[in-house]
Amino acid sequence: MKIQGQFVDLNKNQIYPAEIIFGEKITQIRKIRSAPKKFVLPGFIDGHIHTESSMLIPSEFAKLAVRHGTVAVIADPHEIANVLGIKGIEFMIKNSKKVPLRFYFGASSCVPATCYETSGAKLGEKEIEKLLRKKEITHLAEMMNYPGVINNDPCVMKKIKLAKKYKKKIDGHAPGLRGNDLDAYLKAGIETDHECYSLKEAREKMKKGMKIIVREGSAAKNLSALYPVLKKGGNFLCVDDLHPDDLIDGHLDVLLRKCVELGIKPMDAIRSCTKNPATHYGIGGGVLEVGKRADITVVSDLKKFKVLETWIGGEKVFSKTVKFTSVKERPINKFNARKISPKDLECKKPQYIIGAADGNLITEKIRAKKTEKDVLKIVVINRYRKTKPAVGFIKNFGLKRGAFGASVMHDSHNIGVIGVDDESICKVANQIIKLKGGLVVYDGKLHSLPLPFAGIMSNEDGEVVAGKYKKLSRLVKKLGCKMKAPFMTLSFMGLLVIPHLKISDKGLFDADKFCFV
Repeated sequence: MKIQGQFVDLNKNQIYPAEIIFGEKITQIRKIRSAPKKFVLPGFIDGHIHTESSMLIPSEFAKLAVRHGTVAVIADPHEIANVLGIKGIEFMIKNSKKVPLRFYFGASSCVPATCYETSGAKLGEKEIEKLLRKKEITHLAEMMNYPGVINNDPCVMKKIKLAKKYKKKIDGHAPGLRGNDLDAYLKAGIETDHECYSLKEAREKMKKGMKIIVREGSAAKNLSALYPVLKKGGNFLCVDDLHPDDLIDGHLDVLLRKCVELGIKPMDAIRSCTKNPATHYGIGGGVLEVGKRADITVVSDLKKFKVLETWIGGEKVFSKTVKFTSVKERPINKFNARKISPKDLECKKPQYIIGAADGNLITEKIRAKKTEKDVLKIVVINRYRKTKPAVGFIKNFGLKRGAFGASVMHDSHNIGVIGVDDESICKVANQIIKLKGGLVVYDGKLHSLPLPFAGIMSNEDGEVVAGKYKKLSRLVKKLGCKMKAPFMTLSFMGLLVIPHLKISDKGLFDADKFCFV
């Protein structure tokens, strides 16, 4: 095989007309006098992603990702692990091997993320060691229990020790962590963080030796605040969580475009999703040179980054159309919730209200007042055991009628519903229970997107899932919702390890004090 074009040489920091000759690996790169005005780059690598957030099994995720020049992902199967444990991770590995896209999975370090919620599985030291022994597991995935690291929790420290034993990288998760607490976290051997939300925080972490993974996904968008760190230090890009409607429109190609718009030099931007993550994780690829894998992305220019071709291991996987087909799989799941009634949702007047924010995982802890406006009920239902729902209150979603909900609720994936009245909330929750997982909107009628794989994924064609997802999102906005990504924002209201106030199936939780309110 051969490609002629404007070769982006990351080693020499040059661009020149060249011909690249390759099979599975590159055999020759030679300068030529002239070449077509298309740019030949190393294939794109996402530095940290939960592919389950696309609501697609890995093989269907791959069909959308390669359209956008992606050749590999550093994936934390944390979402399915919380539902099904090792069985779920093994499903992800097995399914991912049936498509060309390279998946580098981590051993999910915090399952459950905290002891303040109910999950479907637990990964202790024995399970983590079993995973780390697998060649498909390249790293210990994000250590979300940063208080456990700082305070030398024995279970947490054993997992970190195991990663060192098997010479696997250790990923971090430390939102807002600074000073002495950050020092203690880094001392444990944690190497990356994708949770920075201020430049000052990111620079302190860089100075102390951390690699910063700049995140720009469906809900959390930190690129505009953090882009200067991509100019040096081997830092890289990720999406973390990307819902199907966004994945249809773009992946790392979109982030590259934004980087250049923000003033990052194209070479630095390209390194941040090619050479830098490949070097950090030692996964091969990342640069185009003789002897390296022929993981190649061809783009129209270095401003828009419109993807023309994607090659993985010398195989053309995208050029106008995707060159591989869907994979049929039998659903796996765990769902044991009971239906609810309005009587289950009776509660006292709130002392605190969750203040949600569009495009941000950080929430406010608002003291309730009699005059408070735009306050809705949020309900979380344990999907693994038949128990009473947890009920709280939330602000800034803006619903005027009806309700919406999902069984995609980080990190344990219990059922979360927001609505204006108890009857509507019950209709949504009970439909999710009937489906054994999915997204549901009630606007006088029930509208659903079933997710039969662990209650968080579908094996339908990605475009079909994206279309259904877009329709449900539009319906939620017609109910008055102000959020750009209402389902994604809802899903993070249960993520107890992100400040400041969240809710689990056990109740309202203060993420700063790490206790129930």
